[in-house]
Amino acid sequence: MIAKLKHKKNLFEKTQKYLKKCMDHRKILKTLDDIGELGVDLLYDETPFDTGVTAESWDYEIENPKKGEYKLFFVNDNEVDGVNVAILLAYGHGTRNGGYVIGDDFITPVLDELADELSEVMAKEVKP
Repeated sequence: MIAKLKHKKNLFEKTQKYLKKCMDHRKILKTLDDIGELGVDLLYDETPFDTGVTAESWDYEIENPKKGEYKLFFVNDNEVDGVNVAILLAYGHGTRNGGYVIGDDFITPVLDELADELSEVMAKEVKP
């Protein structure tokens, strides 16, 4: 038995057209906005709470650096002496008297949860 396979120039042309149709930019921005708001809420809840300034300083930004590419950033602008407090809390830091405060990485689990949520939402969007 002989089988011949013919290579078509645009093998994935139909798939690419379908995915382009799925890329409704408003829908993508709405989804990222929803994930951003959820992320801010989760980060607020998980941030170690003393004065509450760091927990209340969470926000998000969505960037669209080039067509078809989106970036979601979580930012915390609470700084002391030019150092971001959220980073100190999450990863630990040295003290002035030579001691060390062990960090409590509350950021990574939240980002992992958000990545899973975003994957689920996007998978539903591209299902035919």
